[in-house]
Amino acid sequence: MTDKNIQLTSTISEDNKLTLALKNIEMPKPNADEVVIRIEAAPLNPSDLGVLFSAADLSTAKQSGTDENPVITADVPAQFMPSLKTRVGKATQVGNEGAGTVVAAGSSPAAQALMGKTVAVIGGGTYRQFICANVQSCLELKEGTTAKEGASSFVNPLTALAMVETMRAEGHKAIIHAAAASNLGQMLNRICIADGVDLINIVRKPQQEKLLRDMGAKYVVNSSSDTFLADLTAAIIETGATIAFDPIGGGQLTSDILNCMEAAAARDMKEHSLYGSDTFKQAYIYGALDRGPITLNRNFGFAWAVNGFLLFNALGKLGTDTVMKMRKRVANEITTTFASNYTHEVSLAEVLHLQSIAAYSKQATGEKYLIKPQA
Repeated sequence: MTDKNIQLTSTISEDNKLTLALKNIEMPKPNADEVVIRIEAAPLNPSDLGVLFSAADLSTAKQSGTDENPVITADVPAQFMPSLKTRVGKATQVGNEGAGTVVAAGSSPAAQALMGKTVAVIGGGTYRQFICANVQSCLELKEGTTAKEGASSFVNPLTALAMVETMRAEGHKAIIHAAAASNLGQMLNRICIADGVDLINIVRKPQQEKLLRDMGAKYVVNSSSDTFLADLTAAIIETGATIAFDPIGGGQLTSDILNCMEAAAARDMKEHSLYGSDTFKQAYIYGALDRGPITLNRNFGFAWAVNGFLLFNALGKLGTDTVMKMRKRVANEITTTFASNYTHEVSLAEVLHLQSIAAYSKQATGEKYLIKPQA
């Protein structure tokens, strides 16, 4: 153990400024049911970027300080400040998940059992060197699993599994997934192949089509193709998919999906109805890659819903037993089904370099960053 502990924080001030900085904080001491984890790897997920940058205009970002201890400042447009009033003046912790070695443990048997083990952890503030967490927030990784392999054990794996479990719980039989070449999309593809669930993968580029087909995906449609709507409708007819998950959000892709679902359902209608088919069509939006308005062109009848999909809300609906089975599956398959591929590794300081920010803030498909807090 060391007395040194550095944390990345995000602060919004009353004068409409975002400040990102590294802070020296105290080494935590665990209570009975807690452990102290030396964080050795933590992913940069889209949800982390929302906390990190909030509503700041990154085109105004400036770097000061030193390379080892950089400080980033950026302007926050005035119109967004009212919705951020609970953040003003507070050094917000960043990082939803990570993994590392348990270096101290509380007195309870559950905490002591994790001493010296490699664990994944969720709960916030993982962009630091050492974190204190309740044992319930930890996932013990199989022996031999590295922190890098286990760093993304929660957000993407549990979201992908929650999509499949939500499909089952709501009575659907096949899934449509947008931005399907992402790390999460690749996980979902592997899950659906293993579980015998039909999955329609929507991508934007030919190389993404090839990537997924090489992974065994049966249904891959390209939203940039002139035949996209016809291809999507044909895949829906074949699979019977009536539930979709969209991380893009803005634009009209959600509308296109619902319209293609309706077109597929209308094929079986014997008589015309002003209200469309009675086949219920569900679209969930779980991201904001496009922050523009969601445009719905209403050609899909009245049996439909568009909802937000948040992991923790979904887990709450699925119940404790289902969630525990999901967590166990992730631990057992973290290097196969739930493996993550990282294209860049950065230190805590490098996260706050303008060059790095310009790259990872694009949230480009196939580009995933891993933070190494001990570097």
